Amino acid sequence: MMRAALIICALLAFAGCQSQPKEPEVKPLVARFFLETRPGEAGTTLQLPVSRVNISVNPKPVVVETDIATAEVTKVNLGWCLLFRLTPPAVRDFYRMSVAAQGRRLVLTLNGQPIGARRFDQAINDGGLLIFIEVLASDLPEIADRVRRTSESLAKHSNR
Repeated sequence: MMRAALIICALLAFAGCQSQPKEPEVKPLVARFFLETRPGEAGTTLQLPVSRVNISVNPKPVVVETDIATAEVTKVNLGWCLLFRLTPPAVRDFYRMSVAAQGRRLVLTLNGQPIGARRFDQAINDGGLLIFIEVLASDLPEIADRVRRTSESLAKHSNR
């Protein structure tokens, strides 16, 4: 009887000492957007991995990982792409930049590697940025999740 009571007490003690399971660790995936230079301007040349298109961009990004509120996969008429939603302060700055950058391209890099581009054909005022990237459609959910988690983690650490 005494032995059973000790075992029960020990089990209750160990059960109380358990911590919550950790969230699975995700390798960071830092998304940054660079604006194409104007003709005649000096810039850094980035080459897309599949199409091999070279684009000369300003070396300073116009959208950084802390400007991204979320990233998700979405389907539009042309197929599957990523939808980036920007933070409210970034939306205002991005809108002004998109007005002035009509006809130029925006290049997305992931961990410093160019992966996709889109041309500004209209001003973007809602903070939703659609971009097709040069990867398999089956890889898009993991990429969106890693970008979202990285941006959320950086936002939490910057608010401390």
